[in-house]
Amino acid sequence: MKQLLVLSGKGGTGKTTVAGAFAALASKKVLADCDVDAADLHLLLAPEVVETHDFKALPKAEIDSVKCTGCGTCAAVCRFAAPAAQPDGRYRIDPFLCEGCRACVSACPGGAIYLSERVAGEWFLSRTRFGPFVHARLKPGEENSGKLVAQVRRAAAEVAAEEGCDLIIIDGPPGIGCPVISALSGVDLVLVVTEPSAAGRHDLERVVKLACHFAVPVLAAVNKWDLEPAGTEAIERYLRDEEIPPAGRIPFDPELVAAAAAGLPAVEGRRGEGARALMALWETVRRTLEI
Repeated sequence: MKQLLVLSGKGGTGKTTVAGAFAALASKKVLADCDVDAADLHLLLAPEVVETHDFKALPKAEIDSVKCTGCGTCAAVCRFAAPAAQPDGRYRIDPFLCEGCRACVSACPGGAIYLSERVAGEWFLSRTRFGPFVHARLKPGEENSGKLVAQVRRAAAEVAAEEGCDLIIIDGPPGIGCPVISALSGVDLVLVVTEPSAAGRHDLERVVKLACHFAVPVLAAVNKWDLEPAGTEAIERYLRDEEIPPAGRIPFDPELVAAAAAGLPAVEGRRGEGARALMALWETVRRTLEI
């Protein structure tokens, strides 16, 4: 079973458009949306949720107000300023500032502080007209999304094994942070989607360095390449210098915009210039994965 991760250095470069097109083109696959902070692949796949599971993030500190003596030791040892004195002299932990490091739990002389698990979001197993789909949703203000990414990937692998699928297509998070690293580990190929702009080039280089650090093979495609041909050529020169094969160019095509607005994968029922470019890109990816 192979795992393909579609990434971008930043949001808005067309990563989900590409992942959605591949969902419509590939066979015997499981789909996974690991952009859990801002998931939107479901908008193209129209999933029917068949299972819903709570996601429990790392525990955070809470204070037993009966045991708290108001000594302030917790505030003194917390580098995140999570404990705050209340009008009655006791302390309270701000859950949005607490990192769950246990420093206050260990330091509290009265044993008033403990760690408490909490539900930070949900993950779902769904059915779509393109196959099984695993996706998730964090509650507002929650983080630790790297742990949720790992959960989504684990569930997708289990479904793929149960249903005999050959491929997992992962719509990854943007950037190079913890969620991206969680999405990147152990995949067989990364396809980076970029755009011909200074920001696109900068973020592409960061993602490529990250993937190379983890020794994951990389392909890259330039979206809306015809809006800045010189920038596209500069990106492709950079890729060749890094011995990364340019995988394809996707033109700006109003038909792709219309497909996204209609909530459909870009290749579904469309054969315009953009759809043809996406189909050619899929063939390149498929050959590289040897599936």
